[in-house]
Amino acid sequence: MIGKTISHYRIIEKLGQGGMGEVYRAHDEQLDRDVAVKVLPPDSFRDPASRARLLREARTASKLNHPHICTIHEVGESEEQAFIAMELVEGQTLSALLAGGALPVGQVLRYGLHLADALAHAHERGVVHRDLKSANVVVTPEGRAKVLDFGLARRLSQDDLADATTQPQDSTTLSGKIVGTLAYMAPEQLRGYPADARSDIWALGVVLYEMAAGARPFQGQTGFEVSSAILSQAPPPLPPGPGGAPPSQLRSVVKRCLEKDPSQRYQRASEVRAALEAVQSGAAFPGRSAWKSALLRRRWLAIAAVLIVLALAVPLFWRMLQTRPAAEPKRLAVIPFAFKGTNPSATSASEEW
Repeated sequence: MIGKTISHYRIIEKLGQGGMGEVYRAHDEQLDRDVAVKVLPPDSFRDPASRARLLREARTASKLNHPHICTIHEVGESEEQAFIAMELVEGQTLSALLAGGALPVGQVLRYGLHLADALAHAHERGVVHRDLKSANVVVTPEGRAKVLDFGLARRLSQDDLADATTQPQDSTTLSGKIVGTLAYMAPEQLRGYPADARSDIWALGVVLYEMAAGARPFQGQTGFEVSSAILSQAPPPLPPGPGGAPPSQLRSVVKRCLEKDPSQRYQRASEVRAALEAVQSGAAFPGRSAWKSALLRRRWLAIAAVLIVLALAVPLFWRMLQTRPAAEPKRLAVIPFAFKGTNPSATSASEEW
């Protein structure tokens, strides 16, 4: 491919290769700039419908415009060669950075905020990544984390899932077979359900754990072992990092991201962002118990407000009663009875009066 031209992109060098195709540095002859071009393999789709769907989703993802998301410039086909031209992000992948071990808590929080912000932006626009992992994150020389490959992951079929979780492979990555890397997949994905925003939040939790611990939370020698750990095991406690033990608030964020039941996780990436901001600022952490405490506090405040109003109103009402002008005494006029009977000497009340 070196030296060839796809559409108006001249291929310069190969940058990498994965299950979704080969990535090259290319020069945009029209706009005179270097870009990254992902060339999709012709045999990577079972049918034209799946190929069209991937290109359609990539075009949807191209509408994302965020400082922590790699921008997609163009999605197209040239001489029956499908390609995606995107922003060329200089830097080091997060997975390569983590080869040296865990990161300090400050970096974990900074990169975690970048990723949560990127997911929040995409989810609000109806785009789910489905393949978030440390290898899909590039850290620029300026220290900015950028997420690659939004909208470029293929859906998981039942056959692919069976292969991924039963074949005795030594690697946890099954290129060209499944969506993403098995170690980052949420339990519901392993059960064959479609990925949604909460699946991305699970993957974010795996990446947060990986940054803080220097290792993934769910491991194994085979796909079956990894998937079994994801489905049935709790992640090991976060070990001390370069700066000591991670704060309990960060452990709580990671733990909630990695809840097996999607309904128990954060429901929106913006919630993860807010929680990480609270950890970073040292503010009171809005954990689940804290929310309950806050709810109880609000209820007690409401009760106290009602009592205060009553305490003020009752004396006022009593004072109003005391200061009302006395009512005029009622007078009864008694008119002499007129005797109509025939017995003037009668004294009984039953007699005629």
